Amino acid sequence: MLKRIFQSANGLLSPESWRIRIIFWTGAVFVGLIASLFARAADYSNTLFMRLVAVSPWLPLLVTPALIMLVAWLTKRYFPGSEGSGIPQCIAALNIHEESMRGKLLSWRIAIGKVLLTLLGLLSGASIGREGPTVHIGAAVLFSLGRLGRFPFHYMDRGMILAGGAAGIAAAFNTPLAGILFAIEEMSRSFEERTSGTLITAVIIAGITSIALLGNYTYLGIVPANIQVTPGIFMPVFVCGVAGGLLGGLFSTLLIRGQRIIRPIYRRRTLLVAGICGLLIALIGILSGGATYGSGYDAARALVQNTHDVNGAFPYLKLLATAVSYWSGIPGGIFAPSLATGAGLGAHLAHWFPHIDVAAIVLLGTVAYFAGVVQTPITAFVIVMEMTHNNDLLIPLMAASFIAYGASRLVCPKPIYQALAENFITAATPPAADKPAPEPPTKTP
Repeated sequence: MLKRIFQSANGLLSPESWRIRIIFWTGAVFVGLIASLFARAADYSNTLFMRLVAVSPWLPLLVTPALIMLVAWLTKRYFPGSEGSGIPQCIAALNIHEESMRGKLLSWRIAIGKVLLTLLGLLSGASIGREGPTVHIGAAVLFSLGRLGRFPFHYMDRGMILAGGAAGIAAAFNTPLAGILFAIEEMSRSFEERTSGTLITAVIIAGITSIALLGNYTYLGIVPANIQVTPGIFMPVFVCGVAGGLLGGLFSTLLIRGQRIIRPIYRRRTLLVAGICGLLIALIGILSGGATYGSGYDAARALVQNTHDVNGAFPYLKLLATAVSYWSGIPGGIFAPSLATGAGLGAHLAHWFPHIDVAAIVLLGTVAYFAGVVQTPITAFVIVMEMTHNNDLLIPLMAASFIAYGASRLVCPKPIYQALAENFITAATPPAADKPAPEPPTKTP
């Protein structure tokens, strides 16, 4: 016992342990700082584009394809590996055990490109979010610092990637619990005692940094919506869960299959594909009256707060705009657009249940669609609960989330991020050497 206590004290006081802690804590602060500045810059990019739309609703037909073509070219030429959400790259890095190959997916170059190109994408009006890219940035920053500081293997194997990703999601949404759960439920699909302390520490430090810069805000605002948990509530919870799950699974299937079809063409005709996608985004935006442009954060917040109404076609047009934006190959996430789509779905379904608080149905639609897309039911209801500071709806949100998860699996058996990660795992894994054919067995005389 005394020997164990002495070893523990020696490890706590050793200069090497403190060197690792200081580098790690500095990295977590840096993740929180980047997430905060990224959030403000993303809002500014959205605002600039909407000012452009205010000048003329037809300008996106020119501006959106041109900017998306520029972003796609920059991505392919200078920042390969930064395309899309970034969460698939993090998952791929967790499944690749060669550090040099991981470094191609998680590097300073990737982190810088992710910020700049996502902001340009938002400036083009693409239906993308900053939250997935923030996960990628967080993982890249901590992993790169770990390589620079020559951290021990048990940190570098999975710990720094998971901690960086969790810190990124926590700082992006100001939802520390959801950040931890997302890293466990989606990125690692397991709970590892060796990395749990590292992960929680990164989330706390990055979260505190974000709060210090942006204030202790709730992502979608405080929503006092409430539902009495009675037998009559089963039907709206069930309908929202099934509708959100099926629609979320349909979106995931559409995005995954579309990506597989477009990817070979994109490699040969990058600018052509990006330009066509940009034109489609502009056309969808015009058709929706400008509602589908950008991350959708303002629309989701207004719907949840019940201060704004949208056209019944909004969630379906937003879904399509998000899929096309992803197919364009530019960096950008699907978190915020999915929240907006889910909120729009909830607002659409609220007309079916006039006796239920509209804000409550909107929240049920939001959590159901989000769970249907990412297929992480625990993270889905926790993140919505934290984003709205509403604990009264815990049981209905939980039920809708798990119903949606089951419905989504009927349409899309493999989770979207896991399926998208396969492209990066395949690209990073060298083909197996050809093995000589086995000699035929010799006959015994």
